[in-house]
Amino acid sequence: MRTWSLRIDPLTGEEYCEVYLRGAQLLNDVLLNKGSSFTEEERNALGLQGLLKPAVSTLPMQVERTLENYAKKHTDLERYLQLSALLDRNETLFYRVLCDHLEEMLPVVYTPTVGEACLTMSHITRRYRGVTLTEQNIGQINQIFASLGRPETSLIVVTDGERILGLGDLGSDGMGIPVGKINLYVAAAGIHPACCLPVCLDVGTSCERLLDDPLYMGVRHPRLTGQAYDDFVERFVLGVQRSFPNALVQWEDFAKHTAFPLLERYRERVLSFDDDIQGTGATALAALLTARRIKGRALKDERFVIVGMGQAGVGVAQNIATVLREEGCSAEEVRARIFAIDLPGLLLEDTPGLEAPQLPYAQRRGVVGTWKLQAPGRIGLLDVVRNGGATVLIGVTAQSGLFGPEVLAALARNAERPVVMALSNPTSKSECTPLEVVRATDGKGLVATGSPFPRVEWAGRVFHASQCNNLYVFPGMGLGALVAKTPRITDGMFLAASKELARLVTAEQEASGLLLPEMQRIREVSAHVAWAVARQARDEGLGRRLGDDELMALVRRAQWDPHYYPYRSGRWTGEPTVTPAFLL
Repeated sequence: MRTWSLRIDPLTGEEYCEVYLRGAQLLNDVLLNKGSSFTEEERNALGLQGLLKPAVSTLPMQVERTLENYAKKHTDLERYLQLSALLDRNETLFYRVLCDHLEEMLPVVYTPTVGEACLTMSHITRRYRGVTLTEQNIGQINQIFASLGRPETSLIVVTDGERILGLGDLGSDGMGIPVGKINLYVAAAGIHPACCLPVCLDVGTSCERLLDDPLYMGVRHPRLTGQAYDDFVERFVLGVQRSFPNALVQWEDFAKHTAFPLLERYRERVLSFDDDIQGTGATALAALLTARRIKGRALKDERFVIVGMGQAGVGVAQNIATVLREEGCSAEEVRARIFAIDLPGLLLEDTPGLEAPQLPYAQRRGVVGTWKLQAPGRIGLLDVVRNGGATVLIGVTAQSGLFGPEVLAALARNAERPVVMALSNPTSKSECTPLEVVRATDGKGLVATGSPFPRVEWAGRVFHASQCNNLYVFPGMGLGALVAKTPRITDGMFLAASKELARLVTAEQEASGLLLPEMQRIREVSAHVAWAVARQARDEGLGRRLGDDELMALVRRAQWDPHYYPYRSGRWTGEPTVTPAFLL
């Protein structure tokens, strides 16, 4: 049963919530609870008298009270726990606080602190969020989804917990990632929290630490694999299609061996995308397009080294290749400009065990025949930078310090303004720091990192590194796809998002070395990315056939700003209700 509906008063035109809960039940509903902000009229009508202190607070007063307590916390994990507790009590207040202080709180609600939280999630969980599906309950998926009691579910972020950030298999403790991603969808894009659902596919874990932990709350057996795993995911997808036929599914933190097959298997059947592959690639490409403008050089004039050819690395390579083809490069010319490195070293056409997504980026053996190598038999990172003439270095390895002084110095010799993108999360896993790049390049390098780093003061100058965070793309992608009502998400939509994101970087920001807009503008950035996605969907014949201005108006209308609706008591009758703007 629904717990509330949005309605419009036919006499006054007032938009209000008709709520079907009373008393303590209402206070325990995180979407509906206003805490001390319930008015006297609402307290009388909804059975709240005596359950609250007499003073009535405004939302700004509640924000002030929250920030006062937040300032008393000593560690980011303590701050994460405080904000999580607030989310579990009052979602409107939580999102008001987060929206107003997103740049400050982003490292707390998401990377790097969310990684620390996921490592101990079974020990710190206070309240369960979202839906956890297992072999035991997947047969009840229809009933599980029906029990949610929300007006609509438009967005699902789902993980199986096998590759959480750079931390590996965390099983059901990886649920912190979908929860965190939804926090960002709401704060950055304005998608209403009532529309969002975090899901964990708990198919077991192969992490011995978790299996041996008596407090671990997930399924205690090794991971499902093969056909059993595929069948489980298929049952999940079918359940989504039955219960939420118009919902967008974001695949999140799946391991490489499942991420690529799932993306290909379902991208035509379900409105879906993989943020680790497509979101990372699109955000990195936007930074490179800005660098292209700063340097005044086409991307085909650069030589790219990508270290780590999992989901993120392949996604970055695919996006670079798309623009290289736009600039007139053939498939072989694309291959000659992208050097892909993984555990065996430089990937070559005859490297054993190459996977299908890696094949287009494996170098011909003849290309490296004359290279001078540090050690025969393996072509390492330094060999590639020196012999390949690298001008752009991209890391997605979760190997701290991989881009050492010798590698950065070699890169600096190849280009006047080299580009270094150390994209691994959390901060402790970053391949290098901005300071190390500044020192190695005499301040001429352009830097982007996966996690936030403070500005660098060196030789009397101040340098900024852009945070190449998928937050710049995935919220706008989701919002744009839902507003456009596209049945699927295409590569063209991600390319449109990248170009729009790069366009938003101002000349002043470029002069300071920034490759992406400042995080303070993320709501505006997300609106423009969503607009670009909706336009591209329309132009591909997949979305609403509306003009540019009409699409932007829909995007703006769909962006929810955290505030309290007036409440009136009601009884759920199943009658049609107003379609809220945020459900369009």
